Amino acid sequence: MSPAGEIGGMVDFLKFDELETKINGLIEDYVALKKRSLELEGLLQNKTMELEEANKKLGGLKEERDAVRTKVDSLLDLIQEIKAP
Repeated sequence: MSPAGEIGGMVDFLKFDELETKINGLIEDYVALKKRSLELEGLLQNKTMELEEANKKLGGLKEERDAVRTKVDSLLDLIQEIKAP
Protein backbone atom coordinates (compact mmCIF):
# COMPACT_ATOMS: atom_id res chain seq x y z
CA MET A 1 0.00 0.00 0.00
CA SER A 2 1.29 3.46 -0.81
CA PRO A 3 1.75 6.16 1.83
CA ALA A 4 -1.02 8.19 0.21
CA GLY A 5 -3.40 5.24 0.61
CA GLU A 6 -2.43 4.84 4.25
CA ILE A 7 -3.00 8.53 4.93
CA GLY A 8 -6.38 8.38 3.21
CA GLY A 9 -7.32 5.40 5.36
CA MET A 10 -6.22 7.21 8.52
CA VAL A 11 -8.31 10.23 7.56
CA ASP A 12 -11.33 7.98 7.04
CA PHE A 13 -10.83 6.36 10.46
CA LEU A 14 -10.43 9.80 12.06
CA LYS A 15 -13.74 10.85 10.51
CA PHE A 16 -15.39 7.69 11.86
CA ASP A 17 -13.89 8.35 15.30
CA GLU A 18 -15.19 11.91 15.17
CA LEU A 19 -18.62 10.68 14.07
CA GLU A 20 -18.64 8.05 16.83
CA THR A 21 -17.71 10.70 19.41
CA LYS A 22 -20.53 12.96 18.22
CA ILE A 23 -23.05 10.10 18.25
CA ASN A 24 -21.99 9.10 21.76
CA GLY A 25 -22.38 12.73 22.85
CA LEU A 26 -25.87 12.85 21.37
CA ILE A 27 -26.82 9.62 23.13
CA GLU A 28 -25.54 10.98 26.45
CA ASP A 29 -27.49 14.20 25.90
CA TYR A 30 -30.62 12.21 25.05
CA VAL A 31 -30.29 10.10 28.20
CA ALA A 32 -29.78 13.22 30.34
CA LEU A 33 -32.77 14.96 28.75
CA LYS A 34 -34.94 11.87 29.15
CA LYS A 35 -33.99 11.68 32.84
CA ARG A 36 -34.73 15.39 33.33
CA SER A 37 -38.04 14.98 31.51
CA LEU A 38 -39.05 12.19 33.87
CA GLU A 39 -38.04 14.32 36.87
CA LEU A 40 -40.10 17.23 35.59
CA GLU A 41 -43.09 14.96 34.93
CA GLY A 42 -42.87 13.76 38.53
CA LEU A 43 -42.70 17.33 39.82
CA LEU A 44 -45.66 18.31 37.66
CA GLN A 45 -47.65 15.36 38.96
CA ASN A 46 -46.86 16.36 42.56
CA LYS A 47 -47.85 19.98 41.92
CA THR A 48 -51.06 18.85 40.25
CA MET A 49 -51.96 16.76 43.30
CA GLU A 50 -51.10 19.68 45.61
CA LEU A 51 -53.31 21.96 43.52
CA GLU A 52 -56.20 19.49 43.68
CA GLU A 53 -55.83 19.26 47.47
CA ALA A 54 -55.76 23.05 47.76
CA ASN A 55 -58.89 23.31 45.61
CA LYS A 56 -60.66 20.76 47.81
CA LYS A 57 -59.69 22.71 50.94
CA LEU A 58 -60.86 25.93 49.30
CA GLY A 59 -64.19 24.32 48.44
CA GLY A 60 -64.56 23.16 52.06
CA LEU A 61 -63.72 26.63 53.36
CA LYS A 62 -66.27 28.21 51.03
CA GLU A 63 -68.94 25.80 52.28
CA GLU A 64 -67.98 26.57 55.86
CA ARG A 65 -68.10 30.32 55.15
CA ASP A 66 -71.55 29.98 53.60
CA ALA A 67 -72.76 27.98 56.60
CA VAL A 68 -71.41 30.62 59.00
CA ARG A 69 -72.97 33.39 56.91
CA THR A 70 -76.34 31.63 56.99
CA LYS A 71 -76.10 31.16 60.76
CA VAL A 72 -75.13 34.80 61.31
CA ASP A 73 -78.01 35.96 59.11
CA SER A 74 -80.47 33.85 61.10
CA LEU A 75 -79.08 35.18 64.39
CA LEU A 76 -79.37 38.76 63.10
CA ASP A 77 -82.98 38.05 62.15
CA LEU A 78 -83.62 36.80 65.71
CA ILE A 79 -82.05 39.95 67.16
CA GLN A 80 -84.22 42.14 64.95
CA GLU A 81 -87.31 40.28 66.10
CA ILE A 82 -86.33 40.92 69.74
CA LYS A 83 -85.94 44.69 69.13
CA ALA A 84 -89.10 45.03 67.09
CA PRO A 85 -91.92 44.60 69.67
